[in-house]
Amino acid sequence: MSGFLHKLSPQDVQARLAAGRAVLVDIREADEFARAHVPGAVSQPLSGLEQAHLTVDPGADVIFTCRTGIRTAGACDRLVARVEGDAYVLDGGLDAWSGAGLPVAENRSAPLELMRQVQITAGLLVLAGVLLGFLAGPGWFGLAAFVGAGLTFAGLTGTCALARLLMLAPWNRAGMA
Repeated sequence: MSGFLHKLSPQDVQARLAAGRAVLVDIREADEFARAHVPGAVSQPLSGLEQAHLTVDPGADVIFTCRTGIRTAGACDRLVARVEGDAYVLDGGLDAWSGAGLPVAENRSAPLELMRQVQITAGLLVLAGVLLGFLAGPGWFGLAAFVGAGLTFAGLTGTCALARLLMLAPWNRAGMA
């Protein structure tokens, strides 16, 4: 049997949270949650969902959220399986919550989310490889090809060497300590 998440607007979620009838579970990774989240939300990354013990008052509605709603939609069956009774989703995620003018707990001093760091770094390396290939010599096109191959490998295997390297950067290690 396939699970189903009932969509709630940001205003409906806010009303349920204010009435103490619900718990909001943010399924983004810890680095994303640290940067910005709905005040009072519980961090439960999707990557560790099955190993975690989700403790929720049996009378409370469980509402899941991510940044845009795409991750929750993709994990619908997994999320519904973790809840007794009906499960809900913040329609449009944190972006919709923020867009509705509702409060967001932000920590601008937290490092950018790791995947954004990967995207920025990979993009800059490809751009540098192409520019240097035209300006300094065709051998530099190899840098763009190397990054492209690395991204392809990451997509196929779920293992990103660049992400692992960036996790060792001082600004990321300080956040983990």
